[in-house]
Amino acid sequence: MRNLVTNTLRTGLALMAATLGLITTAAAQARVEPVRIGLIEGLSGPFANAGEAVHRNLAWAAERVNARGGVQLPGGARPLEIVRLDSKGNTEEALSMLRSAVDQRIAFVAQGNSSATAAALIDAINKHNDRDPARRVLFLNYSAVDPILTNERCSFWHFRFDAHADMRLSALMDVLVEDRSVDSVYLIGQDYSFGQHVVRKSREMLTQRRPDLKIVGEELHPMGRIKDFLPYVAKIKASGAQAVVTGNWGNDLTLMIKAAREVGLKARFYTFYGNALGVPAAIGEAGVGQVLAVAEWHPNVGGAASDRFYAAFRERFPRPADDYVHARMQAMVEMLVAAIERAGSIDPLNVARALEGARYDGAGLGGFHQGTMRAGDHQFIQPLYVSLMQKAGGEGVRFDNEGSGYGFATVRHVPAARTEQPHQCQMQRP
Repeated sequence: MRNLVTNTLRTGLALMAATLGLITTAAAQARVEPVRIGLIEGLSGPFANAGEAVHRNLAWAAERVNARGGVQLPGGARPLEIVRLDSKGNTEEALSMLRSAVDQRIAFVAQGNSSATAAALIDAINKHNDRDPARRVLFLNYSAVDPILTNERCSFWHFRFDAHADMRLSALMDVLVEDRSVDSVYLIGQDYSFGQHVVRKSREMLTQRRPDLKIVGEELHPMGRIKDFLPYVAKIKASGAQAVVTGNWGNDLTLMIKAAREVGLKARFYTFYGNALGVPAAIGEAGVGQVLAVAEWHPNVGGAASDRFYAAFRERFPRPADDYVHARMQAMVEMLVAAIERAGSIDPLNVARALEGARYDGAGLGGFHQGTMRAGDHQFIQPLYVSLMQKAGGEGVRFDNEGSGYGFATVRHVPAARTEQPHQCQMQRP
């Protein structure tokens, strides 16, 4: 009887210990704080489609990091989390979301869909980090491409992972100026810092490279407020322009392309973003051989690793979700994680130092996309592709865009070394 009681007690104690152990383990797991990236973007309003598309990219990148065990830090692995901070497409609201991120102790913020907003965030982060070094913030920029952000207004706390406007525009102009069938060009853009720069720089590059080309029109329009682009496109058609150069993005590009189809405009469109967010479907057959885009990657660049990457995205986000997937956004997340792991902490100062000069070897993407974060100005140097809209199934177009039946084929590949441009950054380091 005594043995029976003793064994029962031992069993009970063992069960209790095991239960306490499980509770302790669960509590410890519950206390693991994620490494958070605050996405400050227009997730509602006129450019919500672009903001949501960015969120899909970053969320997918975070999922892949977490699937392999998360961010490896000395105290143990931590999951990566994307925190949605809706700026509603408004700069003042973006600054409010930055304050919210600081209050939540989020060390990393990401933004890109507006260079004007990016400039305001850089200024605010510079001041905040000087004033409150215990709660510093690092700014990851995936698509605000005004060159000034890594030149005169460069910041130690800002890293740009997209090619800036002059790098993209130079690649587009290489193709345009070699097309001797074009002798007249129309320049149009959104009336804010980036759109103004693209129009101004396009005129400068065309004058230098093809002085025989006639610039038959130059126009800026309100950003995000035009619902009917027919009057603008009618002016382009009346000008006789054979080519249109635009930095438009989001609905401002989609609606303009739709209007071009409606009036039968035959001009070639040289765009930054004409291969995404509904543009191929909007223009349809009229865009074949007529719409060009420039980016660091597109689904038809070729190669097994690139094909696997795109297939994985399509599996994760089946249509009718859009095909807005970019290698640079995946590279941004992978490089941040690698920098955190090298620094051994999420302190923005140490992480920034680990990012400076970092080489990206395509980790997480199968190695097909590579680049270097230039230390002098925090501009990511990577390859660029100029592509042309064609029917799916044609030469170089294995994948279509957004189920439209149309995709993009490479017409020029610019190696990373050839995209690099001088900078005027005089960075103040802490």
